[in-house]
Amino acid sequence: MTDPLIREVFLAFWKVHILHHAKERPVYGQWMLEELGRHGFSLSPGTLYPLLARMEGHGWLKGRREPGASIKARREYVLTKQGARALTRIRKQLEELHREVVLDEKEESES
Repeated sequence: MTDPLIREVFLAFWKVHILHHAKERPVYGQWMLEELGRHGFSLSPGTLYPLLARMEGHGWLKGRREPGASIKARREYVLTKQGARALTRIRKQLEELHREVVLDEKEESES
């Protein structure tokens, strides 16, 4: 991940995307790789899994495996209360940013 745009900006987009989907249902790594791919993001498991672990470390996600499953079994992530609060704050900021960056740009180009 040497591209500074990816490192500095897209990484945050991925986190928001993960929180959004974890609010809807439990998510797991391979599905998130495919979902992010559908949106034009190409990232490796070596990027995604540490990201999920950091998000869990922040208390935004809770990882779980089926009882008695091996350490290599699929791990699902669910949104925690703290993660839901973070997502609410992020959505408010995204709304403001969208108004300023996207809608203002649209209005300027129409004038």
